[in-house]
Amino acid sequence: MEFQDVVRTRRMHRKFTDEPVAADAVDRITRNAVRAPSAGFSQGWAFVVLETAQDRDRFWAASTPQGPERSERDMSAWLAGMRTAPVIVLALASKAAYLRRYAEPDKGWEDLDEARWPVPFWHVDVGMASLLMLQTAVDEGLGACFFGVPPEHVPAVRAELGIPDEYEITGVVAVGHPVDGGAKGSPTRRRRKPLDEVVHRGGW
Repeated sequence: MEFQDVVRTRRMHRKFTDEPVAADAVDRITRNAVRAPSAGFSQGWAFVVLETAQDRDRFWAASTPQGPERSERDMSAWLAGMRTAPVIVLALASKAAYLRRYAEPDKGWEDLDEARWPVPFWHVDVGMASLLMLQTAVDEGLGACFFGVPPEHVPAVRAELGIPDEYEITGVVAVGHPVDGGAKGSPTRRRRKPLDEVVHRGGW
């Protein structure tokens, strides 16, 4: 697929068919993820790929409320659709890997002070890796959706999947063959901003 077509047609899919995703497609998605840029080539990322029904069920059980929905939003339609994804990839970030990298001689910092960082590049870089996964899914003729784990469920997900303390969950990518249905996304309720509203040339 032409790159511009990948960019133009990428959207968040929230419901999938029961057709499995080919193993080589999953491999390409993760191979492309690690081609993302990372500050200082720190590569402080890791990815947990869940492909079996048992592993996916473990993730959903740990990451979603048990019993009546406690949120003011009704997430039942979203959850019903997302649970149909045959592949789940957790994208993880290690802040410590970046702090250690920039304390190395070629970077010149002599301590691990987090305050030196203007923004948390560990999450920025994993976000870019996640976008590459989303785009690769499109190029493979698949659909995908990036979403987060609610903070109150992070400890349960970490424990269930054995995620080391060093790694934080930046987000999750669900992948599969898309089908109509599932929860409606925000683009159905909001317009895309015109380019001249967000691009400022030569200054604001």
